[in-house]
Amino acid sequence: MCGFVGFVDLEGSSPPGEFGAIVDRCAETIRHRGPNDDGTWVDVEAGVALGFRRLSIIDLSESGHQPMRSACGRYVIVYNGEIYNFRHLREELKTHGFTFHGTSDTEVLLAGIAHWGIDGALKHANGMFALALWDRENRSLTLARDRIGQKPLYYGWSSGVFFFGSEIKAIERHPAFTSNIDRNALALMLRHGYIPAPSSIYSGLKKLLPGTSLTMSSGNLGRGESVTPSPYWSAVEQAETACVGEFKGSMEDAVDELEKLLKDAVDLCMVADVPVGAFLSGGVDSSVVVALMQELSPKPVKTFSIGFHESIFNEAEHAKAVAAHLGTDHTELYITEADALAVVPELPTLYDEPFADSSQIPTHIVSRLAREKVTVSLSGDGGDELFCGYNRYIWADSMRRVFKVSPHLLRLAASAGIKSVPVSAWNALAGSAGKFLPQRYRHMQVGDKLHKLARLFESPSIEEMYLRLISLWQHPEEIVLDSAEAPTSLDGMKGHLKGNDFRHRMMLMDTLGYLPDDILVKVDRAAMGVSLESRIPLLDHRIFEFAWSLPLSYKLHDGASKRVLRQVLYRHVPPALIERPKMGFGVPVARWLRGDLRDWAESLLSEERLRNDGFFNAKLLRKAWNDFLSGKREWHNQFWSILMFQAWHEVKNN
Repeated sequence: MCGFVGFVDLEGSSPPGEFGAIVDRCAETIRHRGPNDDGTWVDVEAGVALGFRRLSIIDLSESGHQPMRSACGRYVIVYNGEIYNFRHLREELKTHGFTFHGTSDTEVLLAGIAHWGIDGALKHANGMFALALWDRENRSLTLARDRIGQKPLYYGWSSGVFFFGSEIKAIERHPAFTSNIDRNALALMLRHGYIPAPSSIYSGLKKLLPGTSLTMSSGNLGRGESVTPSPYWSAVEQAETACVGEFKGSMEDAVDELEKLLKDAVDLCMVADVPVGAFLSGGVDSSVVVALMQELSPKPVKTFSIGFHESIFNEAEHAKAVAAHLGTDHTELYITEADALAVVPELPTLYDEPFADSSQIPTHIVSRLAREKVTVSLSGDGGDELFCGYNRYIWADSMRRVFKVSPHLLRLAASAGIKSVPVSAWNALAGSAGKFLPQRYRHMQVGDKLHKLARLFESPSIEEMYLRLISLWQHPEEIVLDSAEAPTSLDGMKGHLKGNDFRHRMMLMDTLGYLPDDILVKVDRAAMGVSLESRIPLLDHRIFEFAWSLPLSYKLHDGASKRVLRQVLYRHVPPALIERPKMGFGVPVARWLRGDLRDWAESLLSEERLRNDGFFNAKLLRKAWNDFLSGKREWHNQFWSILMFQAWHEVKNN
């Protein structure tokens, strides 16, 4: 796990004698991604400079140093991530006459590129990665990103210079880079809580889409032209192909095959020359990863979890029980509210561009805990998207049945009836009835949920319903001045998986958007902020392809999600330790914004500041903020997105 940055300058915006110094200063801003080693490579005549910071994981010697040149001398690479099957590829390449001086996966990847070409090497590689490859012979630059999008990669033009890098802050450090905020991307951020690829917060700077590569020739680089990335692997195509060739075996057959694939993926993810551990929440996904790790390990696996003193947010006791059953070397940390709040000022720098998933806070804290004992930590991310784990999939099926029997006009009438009662009145009614309800239902923000349900009733189609279901602000263009939402990878989904259950289509839309642009960004920045490598075995592309071949009933059955994954887990852990309502990795944002964080929020949301900055409709936001403070609306997630932008913007301007 590492970080890199580079540029190609054929216009003279960077003084030739300073190429090395400039790219080194850029790379130093991402030292957290790679504190163990650093390097630069410059070809002034070609106008290219590469900078690198290394977190040493495999082959800790100088043989793993980057930027690395291929044995043939043609290619120079900077590369972030891990090729998990590098040992297998190395043995195969040896049969083709290749010899190796070290034991790094980087050297194997370069040899694979020399032998198979870039697309062939990417298709052979099983891993998480982002790379930049300079072809000295053709004077061309290739950028590539792993299939699911686990590792970040930004690229774009500014002042006649082509930039690329693992994080925006590294690119920003170049003196020729100009940072103009993209209001259309900001509108997307208010809808989703993150900025979906290919957009970034800056105009002219993009995120490379997962599963794609992009090659810039000397002609493109000289003319300042953009090139459309081309896919070497497509989640949409793989899902469609797998659905057509649906798995015909029994449920037991599916469990056997999934366990085999998972065990191999976990085994590959445990390969390292540094200590390895795992995050453990006690939920299905992390528990199955840890169970298989422990089966494969000759000694207790190091596991980590954090706990909260509020039961509504606390999963630590469940994680502890799973750890005890499996016999892991478990570390837990109960954090106070002050511990969590102390992370908030770090978020704008840690997340590099505005990012508003509040579980970023506990994710960073548990990463910091793990880094005290290990350098690599496995996680269970990806299980929800692959095995129908989110509650919204169950909601969608209920709504589908409503749509089927209720004409649109009838749904509009029902929506109008619900919305005729203010949110505050619904909340008051629920509060009066609260003492008769089980504990877990007493904090459900009934009014806001009913009004959200009303908006879903208004949806003219199931696809529109999905968008409304995942949106924070329903009409962000009304909030962000002079904006229109930029295109996202979801725009190309219409027509795909048309004959399949809509829950399948929702899973695929989450895989294209929410997974790489929220979940994986959250984990990458939280972990790399403390120089910890996070690996995700469930996102092995073989597991993806197998999961998509399974009938939906093998994933969701009688309201129970992740059916086949649970059956794998129950071969190792008793169901009684796992079966409970799904919990998120949440924090009490609403209470914070009305309490300890109120002064901070008020300073960022003052009407004067909003008007002077000129990004938001100040009048609309102030009214919404006052409604939130008074308890009329539970808009804490909506305002977290505003505040994360405002805090980020403040840091950038100071």
